[in-house]
Amino acid sequence: MCNHCHVNQIAVTEFTDPGCPFAYCASPDLAVLRWRYREQLSWRIVTIGLAEDPQRYLDGGYTPTRSVLGNLEFRRCYGMPFLSEPRARVAATSRACRAIVATRLLEPAREYDVLRALQLGWFTTTLVLDEDAGIAQSLQGVAGLDVEAIVAAIDDERTIAAYERDKVETRTAEGGPTHFQGKARQTDGPVRFSAPSLVFESEDGRRLEAGGFQSIGAYDVLVANLDPTLERHAPPDEPLEALRLFPGGLVTQELAAIMAQNNQQPDRLVAERALIELLGESAVRRTPLGDDALWQLA
Repeated sequence: MCNHCHVNQIAVTEFTDPGCPFAYCASPDLAVLRWRYREQLSWRIVTIGLAEDPQRYLDGGYTPTRSVLGNLEFRRCYGMPFLSEPRARVAATSRACRAIVATRLLEPAREYDVLRALQLGWFTTTLVLDEDAGIAQSLQGVAGLDVEAIVAAIDDERTIAAYERDKVETRTAEGGPTHFQGKARQTDGPVRFSAPSLVFESEDGRRLEAGGFQSIGAYDVLVANLDPTLERHAPPDEPLEALRLFPGGLVTQELAAIMAQNNQQPDRLVAERALIELLGESAVRRTPLGDDALWQLA
């Protein structure tokens, strides 16, 4: 493609929260979108701020043990890695959200990497992620990130102001498609988008919503209706192709989803066998993660 050729883009707004198990379990389908459409999708993260204080969860009867027991069902249904060990206490999500917002202000190209690291920290470790030490530890694996600066900016007035704008934008779902479909929530006042809600907008201003937890088929049909001229990359023939596009690594279920043909159900066993073969050839490295692993190029 020539340097001056225009690449059509669809803007994607992702309403999410690092402590939401539904957003975490949508990771395989979101990875497929990123593989399939690449730079043709321009992503923007909006943090929801599910809880400013753990008391909301405590009032609802949540405990660390109950959370882990609930995660077993998420693991069974969606295949993402989880740690079967309760953390010391229930945590609120606002501080981790603000770490993502701080990254947006300081190192915007790394915002997705920070969201990803915080999600993995939330569901595959016992780190308490409304404490700065826990947030910093979860971000240590993000290559080249100035973790100290990010954590120091969590309480910066600019970060707080931007986070509050995210919260306001999140709480505008009333009367829209997400609300109509029963995918919106009302937990602290206005009707809000639930995680992970995706809003797709074409260059000519058309807007389509995939509210709450949806399937890759739902996302794909929205993209197809907004712009059928986009290049739609086929699944890779083998895992190394996918891992080259995701240098931060993929878990087994994400890789299986990317390799599935045209929105078919992922074959996790086939993907894992291929990864183990590559591991035996020293072509990939495997980092244990909960009950699974993060796979990266060697």
